[in-house]
Amino acid sequence: MVTLDGFRGSLSGESPPDGLSAALNALWWAGNKRWDKAHALAQSDSGGDGAWVHVYLHRVEGDLDNARYWYRAARRPVSQAPLEAEWTELATTLLSAKAKPDRR
Repeated sequence: MVTLDGFRGSLSGESPPDGLSAALNALWWAGNKRWDKAHALAQSDSGGDGAWVHVYLHRVEGDLDNARYWYRAARRPVSQAPLEAEWTELATTLLSAKAKPDRR
């Protein structure tokens, strides 16, 4: 299981840790200032997690109108938090969800 500290520490590597969701991979690339790669991955995740990362990317870009659209798609309240705080919230939430066992 990747922890927040481990995820943040992995940003100095060449690529994200193995076994991450598309949304977490996108967030990793966003943390490495690779907006285009992060955006493509966020778009490949049609769920709420991908939409939430998509929000963050449009906030980074400064496109707040587009970000508001993606907040609605992600069913998340519009954040006024600094970008770093939202990145940390995203990472914490997505890593926590990944750590929960599938109970099918």
